[in-house]
Amino acid sequence: MSKKILVPMAQGFEETELISVVDVLRRAKEVGGDLEVITASLNSDLFVKGSHGVIIKADYLLKDITHMDFDAIALAGGYEGMNNLKQSDEILNIIKKLHDNNKIVAAICASPIVLDAAGVLKDEFTCYPGCEIGLNGTRLNQAIVVNKNIITSAGPATAILFGLELAKHLCSNEIYDKLYEMMLMPLVK
Repeated sequence: MSKKILVPMAQGFEETELISVVDVLRRAKEVGGDLEVITASLNSDLFVKGSHGVIIKADYLLKDITHMDFDAIALAGGYEGMNNLKQSDEILNIIKKLHDNNKIVAAICASPIVLDAAGVLKDEFTCYPGCEIGLNGTRLNQAIVVNKNIITSAGPATAILFGLELAKHLCSNEIYDKLYEMMLMPLVK
């Protein structure tokens, strides 16, 4: 049975982060990873506008899939998007449930703030510089921080690395290695 990861789409999401994560994880399935990536709009419309005006269509409305069991959640950043995620009781409840079951809870850029609002952020994490103020834990100046079942990433430039890290934890090191080579990561310095 394939693992399911929820990637919620809130008005004002950071486009690079959301698209990179969805793209890398869907590529994971193409190279043999047993993974289903589900995007879900927090709005009453499948079309969601990002922080730079790019409109992307979600697979589902969040309200229609809250009954589903997920193995992970990955939150894109974008300050407006983060605030909309943080104000969603459904998202906070999904995060708490996944964390309580030791499943992957992941956030990039400003969205570790949402993990903090859900009460699951502690110890070491990373986020966009400045977004750590008032959060429970210590921000490390790193691209990715893995702290047990919580995976955090710094921002737009680290989004592909974030997706790759999720692929490693949800699929395997082998899938990670395939994607790393296929996506030409060795050329990035």
